[in-house]
Amino acid sequence: MTERNSPLPSVDSLLRAPEAEVLLIRFGRTAVTAAVRGVLAARRDARAFGAPPGGILAEVADALAIRFVRSQRPVFNMTGTVLHTNLGRAPIPPEAAQAAADAMLGATNLEYDLATGGRGERNDHISGLLCELTGAEAATVVNNNAAAVMLALNTLALGKEVPVSRGELIEIGGAFRVPDIMARSGAILKEVGTTNRTHPNDYRNAIGAATGALMRVHRANYAIVGFTATVPTPILGEIARAAGVPLIDDLGSGSLVDLERWGLPHEPTPRESLAAGAAVVTFSGDKLLGGPQAGLIVGHKDVIAAMERNPLKRALRLDKGRLAALEVVLRLYRDPDRLADCMPALRLLTRSRFDIEATAERIRPVFATAWPGRDVDIRPCGSQIGSGALPVDLLPSVAVTIGGSALENIRNFLLGLPKPVIGRISGGRLMLDCRCLEPADEAAFIAQIAQGGDTA
Repeated sequence: MTERNSPLPSVDSLLRAPEAEVLLIRFGRTAVTAAVRGVLAARRDARAFGAPPGGILAEVADALAIRFVRSQRPVFNMTGTVLHTNLGRAPIPPEAAQAAADAMLGATNLEYDLATGGRGERNDHISGLLCELTGAEAATVVNNNAAAVMLALNTLALGKEVPVSRGELIEIGGAFRVPDIMARSGAILKEVGTTNRTHPNDYRNAIGAATGALMRVHRANYAIVGFTATVPTPILGEIARAAGVPLIDDLGSGSLVDLERWGLPHEPTPRESLAAGAAVVTFSGDKLLGGPQAGLIVGHKDVIAAMERNPLKRALRLDKGRLAALEVVLRLYRDPDRLADCMPALRLLTRSRFDIEATAERIRPVFATAWPGRDVDIRPCGSQIGSGALPVDLLPSVAVTIGGSALENIRNFLLGLPKPVIGRISGGRLMLDCRCLEPADEAAFIAQIAQGGDTA
């Protein structure tokens, strides 16, 4: 049946309908026209004639809402992994997010020296803070820690050998491996030791005229236990100094402070690494540090200066928004006594089991109401720190759990909410770890669950 003799209204008549006005204002004439044509075509294909204009425009509105929804949007992280790589890792402080937004909205003095009226350097906004907080002579920043490692290797060991313990040739998320980074950097990997045991002489025997640097990679995302041996960083630093080559220490997740003061396991800090003899230390900004994605590099001033001159540095540099956020986060570290209050990532990691259980008790009833007859209860569980940080250490936590059949239906309902809820299915139950659901967000969380119903 053609449009001419179809009982369906024409495109023009639908666009002139009063119900279309709000769609035109919100989405624009081009998008609304295309959506109207799409709905009419689908109805003709299905021979669904005789629909009133209001019903057709309701379908158009639904189609436009789906098309224009933001692809990346906030979610409730109830996976039990605090620094979840797939969910954006560390939440940053509100003032840091505001600083990033302010910087992105207009012109800034990104590379302009307000004191002299001349050209400035973008790294100057954070290099002094990094030196203050780590004890380094100089510092710079790139877009992530993999880039930091690549820049260090390319600068110090292009075409030269870099001895690395076999037990440190790690693979991080997305099948991204240290040997691959080294190959792309132009450095030549020289494996030393064995998977489980590496000794000082393994490094000494590997050093020769072709050696450009030694490298230590912190095993942040796994642990080797049993019959093991590693070379402590101070001894590795002595070996590097004696051989006249720099030591690159890749800390990975990186923490600027000793986490033991908050009851968390110790993680090596850049200050400790530099004191142990590393010439350059690399670490992430968006993991334990609790800031935006960035690769932070601290070390000897001649080494950092060489990296700044490397043409690769420009390709890896940080934008003004993340630099603004990072500056705010680093300034917060000047007051370590209040870090747990003002750094969201650290606040979540140090949240007490009592507080988490109280959250679970408050949200459990809404699940029991939404899915009556289901086995909904509260159970203890263990949260992971995540993003390769302290992989074998679990934090005591509490989860709301749902049992029964067709758990995928409930999970899909939660994923389809305006602010999706992301949990995990384990042991035949849907687990919703409450560690990352803070009291301030509970009302919004409960409200959208309550609007749903039994979908399973």
